[in-house]
Amino acid sequence: HFHDCFVNGCDGSILLDDTSSFRGEKTAPPNNNSVRGFEVIDAIKSKVEEACPGVVSCADIVAIAARDSTAILGGPYWNVKVGRRDSKTASFSDASSGVIPPPFSTLSNLISRFQAQGLSIKDMVALSGAHTIGKARCSSYRDRIYDDTNIDKLFAKSRQRNCPRKSSGTVKDNNVAVLDFKTPTHFDNLYYKNLINKKGLLHSDQELFNGGSTDSLVTTYSNNEKAFNSDFVTAMIKMGNIKPLTGSNGQIRKHCRRAN
Repeated sequence: HFHDCFVNGCDGSILLDDTSSFRGEKTAPPNNNSVRGFEVIDAIKSKVEEACPGVVSCADIVAIAARDSTAILGGPYWNVKVGRRDSKTASFSDASSGVIPPPFSTLSNLISRFQAQGLSIKDMVALSGAHTIGKARCSSYRDRIYDDTNIDKLFAKSRQRNCPRKSSGTVKDNNVAVLDFKTPTHFDNLYYKNLINKKGLLHSDQELFNGGSTDSLVTTYSNNEKAFNSDFVTAMIKMGNIKPLTGSNGQIRKHCRRAN
């Protein structure tokens, strides 16, 4: 949902496969081998099309799936605004342009990239808490576990076993590690507790608690799960409102991987 909305709005563009007329967003550096689960969206779409053909867009399905998966994994539930339409095209270059902040981002880059989408610093810190679930590729956290100094040494060592330094032969870029090593499949506020203990997996995660302006928010969320859940819901609704296609713009795709 995030990787869709940050590139030209919440329009389902990330779901489109490459065509002869455009190269899509799936293989752009922030997405390639990192955004997964496209087949889950396909399965949902086929069921929805059986029940009410031509009504629910792929962009709305992504927004609803983000909410439902959060709730199923123990997090908050919220009412999702619907009515987004799907784009007919996608842009590899736009997805590659840096609008999606990379895992080695500084705090200032995170703040500016979110502010460019109309999201506040508080929204950014709350949305980062989605890293309470999910996994990251070795290539996304390798530099952190070998080079960063603001990392728990035992935590770094345990992660290095699955993500070797670049050496001759195969580089295990696609080995994954959980973003929240404490409760990787439960939506809670332990992501923030991990940051306070210098156990953020990504450099960009740990930037939120590293002597900067967002330390106080991380502390608040680590102590108050209700505050986190409430701010997360607010931020998710705001993010889902980024430049949607409505009215006669876009279309309701029959298949999420290709335009009608």
